[in-house]
Amino acid sequence: MPQIDIPEGHADPEVRVWALRPEMGVGAAALSHAIYDQSIVPVRERELARMRIALINDCAICRQWRSTPGADGQLTETDYAHVEEWQSHSGYSERERLAIEYAERFALDHHSLDDDFFGRLRAHFSDAEILDLTVCVGGWLALGRTLHVLGIDGYCRIG
Repeated sequence: MPQIDIPEGHADPEVRVWALRPEMGVGAAALSHAIYDQSIVPVRERELARMRIALINDCAICRQWRSTPGADGQLTETDYAHVEEWQSHSGYSERERLAIEYAERFALDHHSLDDDFFGRLRAHFSDAEILDLTVCVGGWLALGRTLHVLGIDGYCRIG
C-alpha cells in the first residue's frame, strides 16, 4: 500500500508518482537515462551490482526488473539468484565480484571503502568506470529505496 496518493493515469505507478513533483521527475529520469543508456561499465557488471542494491533495498520492482537495455542474453536467472553469494559463486568474474562488493559496501558500510578496497578496484576498473559505477550504485540506492519506502514498489504491477 503506497504511503502517498499516486496520481491517476495509464502509466505504471512508479512513473505516475512523478506527476506530484515533475521538476524532480525530470532529474530522476535524466539519472536513469545516464545509468541505463550512457554507462561505460559492461551491462553484466552493472546488472549484478544493481541486483545487489535491489536486494538490499528490498524493492520489489528492482528485484524483478529484467529490462535493462543490452542485458538480453547477458545474464541468466542463476546469475541473478547468486548475487548474495558473490564471494563464493563460481559464475562471476573478478570484475563482477568487485562490482557487487562495491554496491554492497556502498549501501551498507560506505566507511569501509578504504584505500585497500580502492586499490583492488583500480586494478580492474579505470577511474572513469569507477565514477560511472558509483553514480549507477548511488542512483539505484536512492531511487529504489524511494520506491520501497513510499510503498510504491508493492503497489506496482510487475511482469
